[in-house]
Amino acid sequence: MHYCYILQSLKDKSFYVGSTSDLKERFREHNNKEAKYSTSKVPFKIVWYGAFENKSKAQKFEKYLKASSGFAFRNKRLV
Repeated sequence: MHYCYILQSLKDKSFYVGSTSDLKERFREHNNKEAKYSTSKVPFKIVWYGAFENKSKAQKFEKYLKASSGFAFRNKRLV
């Protein structure tokens, strides 16, 4: 199982979109400053995640959420 997820920084309320095969571990990495992007935005909370049957589908949905139409969808429907 692979996941696409949305985190929200409790520090500045910004969002981070990512994908992973181990959601618990990746969340731990973000909050322990082990993920490059998130070091200045800690702590995070998970605001949404979706499970996908394979890595490719999770990454495609992640890419969509980062695009302009997906950005609007994320803000309107997921967070």
